[in-house]
Amino acid sequence: MSSTDAITPVLPEPAERFLAHLLVEKGYSPATLAAYRRDLEQFESFLRRRPAAALTLAAADCLDKRNIRDFVAELHRQGVKKSSMARKLSTLRSLFRFLAAKGLATHNPALRVHNPKQDKPHPRVLNVDQAFALVGDGGKGEGGTEIDEAERVRDVALAELLYGAGLRVSEALGIDLLQLDPNAVAVRVMGKGSKERVAPLGEHARVALKAYLRLRKALDPQGAEKALFLGRRGKRLNRRQANRILEAMAAEAGLPQRISAHVLRHSFATHLLEAGADMRGVQELLGHVRLSTTQRYTHLNLGKIIEIYDKAHPKARLKET
Repeated sequence: MSSTDAITPVLPEPAERFLAHLLVEKGYSPATLAAYRRDLEQFESFLRRRPAAALTLAAADCLDKRNIRDFVAELHRQGVKKSSMARKLSTLRSLFRFLAAKGLATHNPALRVHNPKQDKPHPRVLNVDQAFALVGDGGKGEGGTEIDEAERVRDVALAELLYGAGLRVSEALGIDLLQLDPNAVAVRVMGKGSKERVAPLGEHARVALKAYLRLRKALDPQGAEKALFLGRRGKRLNRRQANRILEAMAAEAGLPQRISAHVLRHSFATHLLEAGADMRGVQELLGHVRLSTTQRYTHLNLGKIIEIYDKAHPKARLKET
């Protein structure tokens, strides 16, 4: 445990008001609220260990840019990822902006503190053959008990949704039984920020879902459990279980890398773009608010870029005479 996390302080009332605002007025998810709370608790703990007296979020106007920079410097010494530092800074900017709007602060000390320059490694992706091997094999051999078979077809259906529709794992696991029509060409899912969107269901996904629905009862749904995807105890499958399933499927398919739900989502976007799909269309399919987010999913090599340019741009080639 790092020194910054050694103390988990009770947040002062202004910070609690901010979190209540995110819950009630912004409709943030429990996971997002928990992340905001951890960021604020970490900063409050940092302030209370400062040599100066009375440094706390309860007295926001006593804080300045130097306090925020010192916090970032400590995060850097602890080896915190730059993306995590940027998120914590975003949390603080949002907090102080809220406090100013409510008349609880006169300035935003985090406003002029720049995010650390981000490393931008390409996300891991599968090639098309690997993606087909993963989904086609299903991670478990045929045979076994009815429960084993139900789990096998469930795993294939889940992988088909993650790769075939580009869903976030939270979107796939959040689908309820009654909202799914396996004969339909799309399914409504709840994305980030409680924003609903429509995701496509390809033929392979529909076939896989129908096979799973025929065997879902073998997983012994508990009580009035409405989740589409169930674990062995009959409750909604969780994120950790889903990633373990995908890792087992990858091992069974002989893939050389660890697989997560996000790898399949990256692969979905990359394969569409490599096939010439429009960037903004892929943005809609992924449910991204900003196009710049979609652009991070691209893995087009130079040869593919030139190929697309040659086929599409009117000035790419000289006309034959």
